[in-house]
Amino acid sequence: MKPYLYLVLISMLAWSLACSSDDETDALTKDGPFNISELAGNWEVTKAQFSTNTLSVDVVADGGTASMTVQTNGHFTLTLDPVDRSAYTVRGEMFWEEWQQTFYFAIVWDDYPDDWDTYGHTYDGTTLSLNGGADSGEYDFNNDGTSEACSIHFIFVRS
Repeated sequence: MKPYLYLVLISMLAWSLACSSDDETDALTKDGPFNISELAGNWEVTKAQFSTNTLSVDVVADGGTASMTVQTNGHFTLTLDPVDRSAYTVRGEMFWEEWQQTFYFAIVWDDYPDDWDTYGHTYDGTTLSLNGGADSGEYDFNNDGTSEACSIHFIFVRS
């Protein structure tokens, strides 16, 4: 009889865990500390820094240019034009990730549609600053056609 009792207890425990609510589920939203639609419009990039432990490049400080256009739904196009290579464009979507009653600024890049990164941010209505962790961006530091994972620091000014 004891083996059956253990089997019943294990089954009840498994059922209990499967039916419990998950309080740590991520919630994706456009409405956080500010509504993502507030970013709609054109932005000039005044800093476009890509960094690893040993390398750092700021496309704008090196003489290149960058700009971003944001739609009201959070979809955006970011164009970078470094001085040492052809201009290129990346696209994605901005939103908030709510986790444990805290909002994190997040981007899902079109090149990686099943994943997103979160970024530190500041925003005052005219200037948006984004800071990403170690693998939050990619840049081809040696211009060999292969991008390396890096951190990013961008400053955008509404134009």
